[in-house]
This record gives sequence, structure tokens and C-alpha cells, in this order.
Amino acid sequence: MESIDILTIAAHPDDIELTCSGTLMKMLDRGYSLGILDLTQGEMGTRGTQEIRAQEAEAARAVIGARFRERLNLGDSRLTASIENRFALAEKIRLARPKTVILPYWEGRHPDHYTAATLGYEACYAAGLKRLPIAGGEPHRPKKILYASMYWEVRPSFLIDISPYFARKIQAINCFASQFAGDLRDVTELYPAWGKLIDRITTQCKYFGHLIGVNYAEPFVVKELMAVDDIVTLAVPSI
Repeated sequence: MESIDILTIAAHPDDIELTCSGTLMKMLDRGYSLGILDLTQGEMGTRGTQEIRAQEAEAARAVIGARFRERLNLGDSRLTASIENRFALAEKIRLARPKTVILPYWEGRHPDHYTAATLGYEACYAAGLKRLPIAGGEPHRPKKILYASMYWEVRPSFLIDISPYFARKIQAINCFASQFAGDLRDVTELYPAWGKLIDRITTQCKYFGHLIGVNYAEPFVVKELMAVDDIVTLAVPSI
């Protein structure tokens, strides 16, 4: 694992593609480096196998352009914010030394998603403790933690225009053919009242895009206030 600017952490292979891959592609074009950490192998998924999902995750990494993708094995559908998991993840954060970390939103239907948010935050904090007896190099704490909120109905703190990257976002999602190809009626417990997942993602990204006057956007939440330096050049008209 190498040092990068942005580290995305999510519970399952494919979570990142669904929630924030367009933003990652945009940041890559801005010159930032990025990495991906999947906390589980996705072994409890209704479709596919652990081995197939590993191949799909690597294919999606290549589409996004991340420098690395590492898949931990902290237990799909049994992920916990334990001390052991916190320290294991803190080691990875020390190695990657990201300036910004993207986590899942802290509420959700799937317990692994909100657990990943809690675990990720606690690991970011722990990674900066000088006396914490873990490997991974020198203590490091990211400056910014963002929460990708595509999975949950919450007012975003801000939206990222991903219009030029939306087709590649769909390409990255489609790498997970074992999960998302064809009719998804057999997995509607995850996506109630929706047909094909691509339709769902397209509708959501269009909705968020229209809120700021663009074609497609991804939503994010931060816990702290956002600072503004210039009130004249603020984007998005008020009237």
C-alpha cells in the first residue's frame, strides 16, 4: 500500500462504485491519487462467489483509476466496530496516509454500511495516536472525513457534479455483473420498489444533479460546518 490523497472505505465490493465512483474519477483528473479499501469480501451476497467478486472488484478499480484496492476480511453481514477491527483499519490508514477519507453514511438499512461508518471514523482517530501500539508507520490522522450518502435519504452537505463521468460510473458498476446484471427482482430486499439497479442509480444521480443545475451529481455529508472564503463566486443560483 502506498500514500495517497483520497482513501475510500466501504463495507462491500461495489459499495464505492454505487455511491462515489464518479467523484473519485473527477478527483483523479484533478491530479489527486486515490485508493480503495473494502472491509469485507462480499461473501454473503445472494449472487456470485467470493472469487468472482474479487475479479470484478479489480476490474472496477481499473475503470475508476485507483492506485490500489485492498479487500479486508472483517466479515460480511457480521462487521463490527470492535477494537481489533479498529486497530487493523488504523494500520491501513497509517500506511495510506490520506488527506481525505470517504466513508458510508452513518445510517442505513444494511448494518454493515453504518458499522463501516463508525469503524472508519474510529480508525481515523486511532491512527493519529502516537502511543497506539500498531504497525503501519508513523501516526497519521486524515484532515477531512466525508460521508457518501447515496444510500440514505438525508439532505446532503454538498453535491459533486459528475456529469462528464457518469458513463464511466455505470461502466464501473457494470463490472459487478454477478451482482447487477439482468433483472434484480430476486434481491429486492436490498432495493425495494426498484427494478434494475442501473435505473435506480441513474434516477438518483439525475435528481441530485438537477438540484444544482447539472445532469448528474453524487451527494455527500460532513459533520462539521463548511467554510466559505468568497461569497461572490458561490456556485448554484439562489433564485
